[in-house]
Amino acid sequence: MSFWSSSSANTSGGIKPHDYTRKSDLTNLFNQPVVQAERVQRPLDGVSFMAGPLRHEGVRVETADGRSMLIQKGNDFGHSSQTVVVDAKHMSNKWQVVEQRPVQDRNVADFVNAGGRDYNLLTSNCQDAAKDMMKLAN
Repeated sequence: MSFWSSSSANTSGGIKPHDYTRKSDLTNLFNQPVVQAERVQRPLDGVSFMAGPLRHEGVRVETADGRSMLIQKGNDFGHSSQTVVVDAKHMSNKWQVVEQRPVQDRNVADFVNAGGRDYNLLTSNCQDAAKDMMKLAN
């Protein structure tokens, strides 16, 4: 599992600061129950439109304590895993909700694990990860 707090991951082409720096805060976040999941998409970096598979996808989750987090996968997004968690406050206005589902008996770590550790453009990309994560929703 990887929680994004490095400068390599981004949600809209920009570098974001660390949100959580203490291990206990990360552990608390990963153990938080998820109550809702939304599959979201946006244009690829440097492109102003979405066409067919030319888009970036992720899953925005709402936790039981009210936090909104974006879980996404990308090449070189993380260190130990390419599926990372970002505070949704960093999401640009380019993101669009594709589907929304309630969630029971799952936590943030379950979604990160479902996204997968390794990135491969053809077999394990952001769209594959988003679909796998949404399978956890009711």
